[in-house]
Amino acid sequence: MSDDTGQIDAVARVYAQSLFQIADALGGQRAIEETADELESIAELMRSDRGLREFMSSAIIPAPRRAASLRAIFGGRVSDTMLNTLLVLNDKGRLGRFESIVAAFDAIVQERFGRVEVDVWTAAPIDRGEKDRLTARLREIIAREPVVHAYTDPEMIGGIRLLVGDQLMDGSVATRLRRMREQMTSDGVAEVRSRVERFVTEE
Repeated sequence: MSDDTGQIDAVARVYAQSLFQIADALGGQRAIEETADELESIAELMRSDRGLREFMSSAIIPAPRRAASLRAIFGGRVSDTMLNTLLVLNDKGRLGRFESIVAAFDAIVQERFGRVEVDVWTAAPIDRGEKDRLTARLREIIAREPVVHAYTDPEMIGGIRLLVGDQLMDGSVATRLRRMREQMTSDGVAEVRSRVERFVTEE
């Protein structure tokens, strides 16, 4: 899950843990995974829709009015458990921490099932087959179950950029070109220094 703003704190973890336990009681791993997908979908919608993000976090909207809007927006589109969660967060004035709660829930899922989040950026969208092959390869390398989220970055020339947990692995063409350019510059300086040293020694 690509979310630099979703800082996990004690309050977020309390709500996430409560939601995890509810999902676990309702249907075990399947329900937990469905809940994680719903959380991520809402978080992604908030990231892409500034109006929704401001609506969710605004401190000036009365809770009853926002509750009615939440029912209108999400009713029938998310599970009853997720809608009730949103309503509780609204009632407690915690909707502004939604993304942090999503990050906390994700961390709990990873702890329970030995998973790791992997964000993947490519210049063009990857299809299901490519994503499955990448997932299988990552599973072999990191010896954990990768949960792959694919994104496109039009500014990339080619290659791939991976964020595995909190570790960035950049194999993009742009990065390789930059490193090559830096290496050439570094080698050029070293060559000049070597020639100067040879000249001094010969003298």
